[in-house]
Parts: sequence; structure tokens; C-alpha cells
Amino acid sequence: MLFFVRGVWMMRGSASLQRCWVKIVPHAVDTLLLASAVAMAVMIHQYPFVAPWITAKVLALIAYIGLGMIALKCGKTRHVRIAAWFAAQAVFFYIVAVALTRSPLPWAS
Repeated sequence: MLFFVRGVWMMRGSASLQRCWVKIVPHAVDTLLLASAVAMAVMIHQYPFVAPWITAKVLALIAYIGLGMIALKCGKTRHVRIAAWFAAQAVFFYIVAVALTRSPLPWAS
């Protein structure tokens, strides 16, 4: 939800993006997401590059984080940042679909 709100703030040029907590919390969330992905794989004994759906989720999570960086920090232009923000939202929904179907191609399940 915070990523969504930060994207809206970015599009509006809001000063809220400059708040200290807004700059720190996403790093903690991304670290927690990656750590929980690894922990889940270990707990259920399905590891990336062995279980295709776990591999898809981990790679999509990395793509989500990368797109988020482009959207909110590294994008050269406003149009690039907005496109990356929308792409990150799509990747998020893909991650949820993979989790629900346990298939790297959730639309085919």
C-alpha cells in the first residue's frame, strides 16, 4: 500500500516523499519481503530453481523492487518513473497470482 501511495505522491510532486520515514521504511519492507521469500522456501522445502513457482515469485520480487527503484528514485524522466510504477503494480499482481495458484503461469491454471 505504501508503494502505491508513494507512486501517487511522485506523480503529484508531493513534498511528502521527502519525509525521513518515507525514505527509510521501503528499505525495511523490501528486506522483509526478500527474507520472508527465502524463509518460506526453506520452510516448505521448495527452493528457487527447483520449484518453478518459487523461482517465478523470487525473480518477480526482484523485478518489483527494481521497478520500484526506477519508479521512485532512479527514473530519468517523470514518464519513465510513471511507466515503471505501473509495471511494478502489474508485477505485484503477478506475484499474488503465482502465490495463489502455485504456478509460474497463473493465467494458464
